[in-house]
Amino acid sequence: MFQVGELIVYGGEGVCRVEAVGPIAMSGVKNDRPYYTLAPLYRMGKIYAPVDTTVLMRPVLSRKEAEDLLRNIPEAESPGFAERNPRALGAFYQEIIRSHDCSDMIVLIKTARRKAQARRARGVKPGQVDERYMKRAEDLLCGELAVALEMSRDEVSGYIEKAVGS
Repeated sequence: MFQVGELIVYGGEGVCRVEAVGPIAMSGVKNDRPYYTLAPLYRMGKIYAPVDTTVLMRPVLSRKEAEDLLRNIPEAESPGFAERNPRALGAFYQEIIRSHDCSDMIVLIKTARRKAQARRARGVKPGQVDERYMKRAEDLLCGELAVALEMSRDEVSGYIEKAVGS
């Protein structure tokens, strides 16, 4: 169970601070089980999540884990998923986003960037699915790494762009 004040990754939201743990007083919600009250770090609002939710919740990467991840960006390899069907490609990328596995998100970013560069070289616009999921992965990854490394998201984003070779 997470503690008040702890920073966690919550589903597709990204990094959140645990503000409270316990029953919530809200009409229409049974007061018989504990909830986390979460405050997203990068947007306004509150999230009320049951403690026993099936939505992914995990601690934010440690500084060492984040540094190791960044150090290994150049070696991260693409799985070679070359699906042309936008629906299948979106489903593939969505699974990576849902897992919130930082290594997989780096691979997604690298893959989408390479595909975009190849398309531009042929005089074709980058694919919308690749662009959308690349931006989502960058947003989630940069948010978590910024917290772990105690730096701004822009600094992390710049480092990733340089390491990926955009």
